[in-house]
Amino acid sequence: MGTEFGGKTVYGATVGILMLETQFPRIHGDIGNAWTWDFPVHYRVVQGATPDNVVRGDPHVMLDHFITEGRELVRMGCDGITTNCGFLSLLQDDLKQALGVPVATSSLMQVPMVQAMLPAGKRVGVMTISKATLRSEHLIAAGAPADTPVIGTDQGNCFTRDVLSDAESIDFAACRQDNLDAAAMLVEQHKDIGAIVLECTNMSPYAADIRKQTGLPVFSIHSFVNWFQAGLLPKRFATELDDPRRF
Repeated sequence: MGTEFGGKTVYGATVGILMLETQFPRIHGDIGNAWTWDFPVHYRVVQGATPDNVVRGDPHVMLDHFITEGRELVRMGCDGITTNCGFLSLLQDDLKQALGVPVATSSLMQVPMVQAMLPAGKRVGVMTISKATLRSEHLIAAGAPADTPVIGTDQGNCFTRDVLSDAESIDFAACRQDNLDAAAMLVEQHKDIGAIVLECTNMSPYAADIRKQTGLPVFSIHSFVNWFQAGLLPKRFATELDDPRRF
C-alpha cells in the first residue's frame, strides 16, 4: 500500500443526497430508502423544504438551506451531491458553484444524454409528478429541450396527491397504477417517444413496470445516481500489475 491521504470525516460513501423534509413512507427503489443502493450513501435533510413548496413553489427561496446541508455532506466526505426532487434542476448552477464538487440535482439531466442515443425521429418523453408546475425553465436548467413531451400523474388517484401532501400512509399499488396510466398516456399522445425519463425520484420503484408496459427504455434517478457513482468511484478491475498469475 502507498501513502494514504485524509481530509474527510467518513470514508467509503461518495454520493451525498439532499433530502426534502418528509414523512411519507419510502419503499424499496425510492431514493430515500437506503436499501435501494448497492453502495453506501450519505443523507442530509433540508429543513423546511417540502414536496409542496419545492414542486409548486420556488426552490430558490430555500437555496441557502440547500447550500448549508450540501456543504455538510461534502465536509462529511461526499465527492458528489444529488437531490431527491427533479424540480431542483432550478438550483443546479447555484449548487455546483457553491459546493465545489460535481452536482447532479435532477433526473431530468438525463434527457439530453438519452436523446443523443436515440435514432432520428425519436424523442425522449418525461413523466413528472406535476405537469401543472413543470415549466420550460426546469427542463432548460437540466439541459433538456424546452419542447420535451411531458406527462404528469396529476390526473391519477393518489400518487401526486399523497406525495405532495406528504401523507403518513400511501397505497403503493394505486400509485403504481397512476404511473402506468401516465406512461400509457405519454406514448399514446406522442407516437415518436423512444425512451422515457422519470422526473420524480419516487417513481423509480415503478420503472421496470413502465418498461414492461411500454417496451421503451426507462431512465430514473436510480439509473442516474448509479451512473454518477460509477464516475465518482470507478470499479477497480484486476490487471496483470495486481496479479500477473491471473493472465
